[in-house]
Amino acid sequence: MDRTLTDAALLLVPIAAPLFAAAVYAVAGWGRATAHLGTAAAALILASGIAVAVSVAHDGPLTTLGGWLHADALSAFLLLVIGSVATLACAASPAYLAAERAADEGGSSRRYGALVSCFLAAMCLGTLAGNLGLAWIAIEATTIVTAFLVGHHHTRAALEAAWKYTVICSVGIALALLGIVVLYDAARHAGLSEATALNPAALTAHARALDPAVTRMATAFMILGFGAKAGLAPLHAWLPDAHSQAPAPVSALMSGVLLAVAFSQILRVKQIADAALGPAFSRTLLLIAGLATLALAALLLLAQRDYKRMLAYSSMEHMGLIAVAAAIGTRLALAALLLHIAGHGLAKTVAFTASGHLLQAERTTRIAQIRALATRRPALAGILAAALLALLGLPPFSLFASELGIARAGFAAHLGIPVAAAFVLALVAFAALARHTAAMLLGDDEAPAAGAPPKTAATARLSLAARTPLITGLTAVAALGITAWPINTLLNLAAQGGR
Repeated sequence: MDRTLTDAALLLVPIAAPLFAAAVYAVAGWGRATAHLGTAAAALILASGIAVAVSVAHDGPLTTLGGWLHADALSAFLLLVIGSVATLACAASPAYLAAERAADEGGSSRRYGALVSCFLAAMCLGTLAGNLGLAWIAIEATTIVTAFLVGHHHTRAALEAAWKYTVICSVGIALALLGIVVLYDAARHAGLSEATALNPAALTAHARALDPAVTRMATAFMILGFGAKAGLAPLHAWLPDAHSQAPAPVSALMSGVLLAVAFSQILRVKQIADAALGPAFSRTLLLIAGLATLALAALLLLAQRDYKRMLAYSSMEHMGLIAVAAAIGTRLALAALLLHIAGHGLAKTVAFTASGHLLQAERTTRIAQIRALATRRPALAGILAAALLALLGLPPFSLFASELGIARAGFAAHLGIPVAAAFVLALVAFAALARHTAAMLLGDDEAPAAGAPPKTAATARLSLAARTPLITGLTAVAALGITAWPINTLLNLAAQGGR
């Protein structure tokens, strides 16, 4: 088959498959025959990601539609992460929605299926966009779609979180758009054509011709704007509300891959800025954003009383650490960063999905009202504990290896003081998360406080359909921690900025 046709098929399938699923859900609704259509679309994204990764590793980058869609090693890696996390989250959705319907709560399943599928298509488009403007459109589309998903339960808190999410992310994405416009102007003055003025590869190749002052302005706007969508300070306030109010599988997708897709645009911008200005400018911005995010997350985790918000602040902590790794910018740091994205995405998917089942079983998100979970619901407690151990960065899970890689890279790059500060803050977050988790799993099973919902029977079990995606996700995180050989080549290519 002609390479052009092959490239087009590989890059269009991850976008077309979830759009087809969205159309089916919109027409046929959510039922026995369509409940796993989203899982099938997500599995197609994963399969396409594998095919794209193999093609990129052997034959170099893929391009189609006149350069509008482009896949390099970074795109292929993110497509694998999106496919993996989406497959787990979509596989967990039928059991989660069935429990919601049984309790007579939640929104429309038809709307849920269509919106989640559109969400996946938008993230794939943002990952495969060969143009910063198209990537911006795709990320803005994720804001519009997920705003309705955050408000899925139609409660006052959910609707408030949806509006807060929309407003703050719109401010952030507007700043990113301003940065893109400024960068386009600099590129046009540097002699790039209209077709290539927002192409990351072309901008990097002609970076020396860009006006330094204008490029600094554009870089600052884009890091701040895309950083808002990635959950970085100072435009982070939407994240705990949105993640805590969205349905659990949607929270898993938002935390597991949406933050990473947004951050990937920062990596693209950093590559251009480093070529034009040297690494110092973007490094300073990312260190400030990363350390500020880590500090806020650690302090807020200490006083946290809600376990879904606790997981959201944990996402902020990990994104802060990822920002510090990006600031280091060496090959080892970027490889560790990407491994951290994969491990965090899988582990946070399991943690958020398990928290959804916990909410349905216990009828509360208050940490103080969950006690002795290990004895009352051992299967759910075991899965939640394993996911949190992975997020704490303990072996054999992959986050242990990635955090060790970030630390080694930081000291090797003579950034020992900021890296040490980052890990001290991560240690505070570690202690807070461990304390809250231990209280829920091992605390005394006392009588519920006044006004607290009654505890359900201890015999309630997590169904096989609910357990399977969670155990699969934990197995994948542990496997990546033991050996990353299936993705080693891709990690090295992406860390080199290979296109």
